[in-house]
Amino acid sequence: MVRTLVLGGARSGKSAHAEGLVGADEAVTYVATARRVAGDREWDDRIAAHVARRPGSWRTTEAPDTRSLCQALGEAPAGASVLVDDLATWLTGVLDDAGAWERDAGALEVVAARRAELVGAVVGCAGRLVVVSAEVGLGIVPATRSGRLFRDELGVLNARLAEVCDEVVLLVAGLPLRLR
Repeated sequence: MVRTLVLGGARSGKSAHAEGLVGADEAVTYVATARRVAGDREWDDRIAAHVARRPGSWRTTEAPDTRSLCQALGEAPAGASVLVDDLATWLTGVLDDAGAWERDAGALEVVAARRAELVGAVVGCAGRLVVVSAEVGLGIVPATRSGRLFRDELGVLNARLAEVCDEVVLLVAGLPLRLR
């Protein structure tokens, strides 16, 4: 099956483009990686906007951690469509869970292991897979250690996924640029 990585910056149109790559009339499993944050109304509104634009025939699975995300990819039957949105929010949770924000070597090893698990699950997914991730390599060097860590780790994740995906698309100002 075809694996597509859709990259883009904030508000680039990457999620909407990814949703257009799978059929609105087909049974799609939408794998949402965002973690809900108690009391964060703005985040809840963003999640609700994503939910509202999905066709009714799509099934949503919340998979904010590596185990549930890899399980969702592993359970996809051949021929089914799976859309994962997005890996930047998943990575934030991985960094949180590992306690990696201070760049502790042991915590970064955990992050690398989770990344390898995810890449393996992407390779093993039997369905048509579309994965959305933020492109963070085009901006300035972040001023904070945590910002640099996030940029570095997401850049590595995106590169590993690009290696195993059949198609890679970059969205800029709503326009898709086919990289592969």
